[in-house]
Amino acid sequence: MKRSRGAGDNGKRGGTFSAARIAKRVAELGRQISKAYGDKRLDVVITLDRGFIFGADLIRSIEAPTVCHFVRSEIRDVQQQGSERREVAFGKQPEVKGRDVLLVDAVLDSGVMQEFLLRRLGESQPRSLRLAVLLDKPEQRRVGLEPDYFGFRTASNGLWVGYGLAASNGMGRNEKSLSVKPLPGKRQGRER
Repeated sequence: MKRSRGAGDNGKRGGTFSAARIAKRVAELGRQISKAYGDKRLDVVITLDRGFIFGADLIRSIEAPTVCHFVRSEIRDVQQQGSERREVAFGKQPEVKGRDVLLVDAVLDSGVMQEFLLRRLGESQPRSLRLAVLLDKPEQRRVGLEPDYFGFRTASNGLWVGYGLAASNGMGRNEKSLSVKPLPGKRQGRER
């Protein structure tokens, strides 16, 4: 499957995206996706817990007929040959053979989980398989993956909260805007 570099917003605004700016950008993405698929059915696979608010708003902006699927990642540390490693698994994957599929997640940073899930979905032999994310953090990438559609590109290595994203204690998830919170001991990058 051909991976393309998506169009997005690279504007600089000091680590905050207002609710109005997010809504405008999500509507633009919806128009791009609608144009790409026309009146073909689109199977949208949304990652839980991070991608549900972005996914819901994006689906409402897409004019093509859509079917929603939700997947949840399970991350666990396992012992193997005396060392600990992190393992990622997903629950039951949707049946998407011969369909146009759009994987939706809120943040693409290392890309490891999204690449794994794209490979798993690709095993079902969809007609097309693309990736849409709200925040693209290419400087954090550990795999050769680029989103087909992204809302905002950011160089921040902080923790984004709001618009469905939360700190580890759950704080900030219900904020309508997005803002970056510094991580202890990390220097903040600037939004690009």
